[in-house]
Amino acid sequence: MAQNIGAETTGRYLVLVREDAVSEGIQALSETVDISASDSLVFSDLGVVVVNVEPAQLSSLSIAVQENSSLLAIEPEQVVYALRDEELNDVRSLSTSVSVDYLRGYQAAVASLTDNLISAAQSQAVQAAVDETTATWGLQATKVVNSQYSGRGIKVAVLDTGFDLTHPDFLDRRITSKSFVPGEEVQDRHGHGTHCIGTACGPKIPATLPRYGVAYNAEIFAAKVLSNQGSGTDSQILQGIAWALANGCDIISMSLGSRTFPGQSYSPIYEAVAQRALSRGSLIVAAAGNESKRSSGMIAPVGRPANCPSIMAVAALNAQLLVANFSTQGINPDGGQIDIAGPGVAVRSSWPLPTQYKTISGTSMATPHVAGIAALHAEATGLRGQALWNLLMRSARRLPLPSVDVGAGLVQAP
Repeated sequence: MAQNIGAETTGRYLVLVREDAVSEGIQALSETVDISASDSLVFSDLGVVVVNVEPAQLSSLSIAVQENSSLLAIEPEQVVYALRDEELNDVRSLSTSVSVDYLRGYQAAVASLTDNLISAAQSQAVQAAVDETTATWGLQATKVVNSQYSGRGIKVAVLDTGFDLTHPDFLDRRITSKSFVPGEEVQDRHGHGTHCIGTACGPKIPATLPRYGVAYNAEIFAAKVLSNQGSGTDSQILQGIAWALANGCDIISMSLGSRTFPGQSYSPIYEAVAQRALSRGSLIVAAAGNESKRSSGMIAPVGRPANCPSIMAVAALNAQLLVANFSTQGINPDGGQIDIAGPGVAVRSSWPLPTQYKTISGTSMATPHVAGIAALHAEATGLRGQALWNLLMRSARRLPLPSVDVGAGLVQAP
């Protein structure tokens, strides 16, 4: 398996334990490292242990994983981020001392600014071309506005930066929440989580039109796994997944991740966790990533953990149903495919007060469309897990675009 070159790591390691031998695996692991340390975490239900490994112990731990049948894989714990298309940045004043490195950096900044201006122009064009008086273009394109289903009886977990629990559009909703970010409450001081929850589960009739939410009767589970600065760790994500599974959530939406590189494979640990979730009837959907700059000819591979075969990777489309400039592509042969696409450019949704609503772009915005529509299908059919996955793929609207960009096509409501 290719190494995750350039990834930000925490210094801890994730160890995957065989699902039918968790006790044996933990015992074997404890003989090599101290899993009773305060910063170690044991996810018995997931079969994953997070440990702090001294450099001198790493070799012994690697050998233990190779030789003990109850230990399946080891990988560094990574830092993950909320995935959102970059906002326009101000051009900084030029330094009077210009070096080659500076010019290279300036060239990259200009290219980035150009891409952002293109994205902004596309967003404005979308808003000008689509009538969003009563419902957002995404709800129209996915036929949510025509659906008789509301997600009633379905539990949807959104793992993100938390949620604005004071938002007036949600005061009458049943919301279960928990923070896994040390020292921070669930209350969203970033905005990304509130926006994603709004798309997936926002109201049918918000205080201010247009309607922006899909599964307006679904039960909301808001897990804060990313800080108010928009970053988190694998262990926080795993805590959120374990919490969602323990609460019987049918769909788990994750608009987060870290970038990958050509030739890089998926995480065996996230893949095992996703497989175990599917077997328990929970579907995990995740944002494919925003690292591409297609207008400049640069296309990046699907990010982690969306690149796992058992996690539904979601690409982003604009209102013309073309691939978003930033959306990644399924270019890595060992995992890393795009499974389905959703509305991801100029998406209006809820935002923490006092702003209340905001329009932004990203595969992060496409993902909760898929999660909310999965809840509608779950209500309509009673299907869960892999069967629900298969239904979403079969019912997607086929597009005249490569499957490496849009997978099965645009997600559609029942």
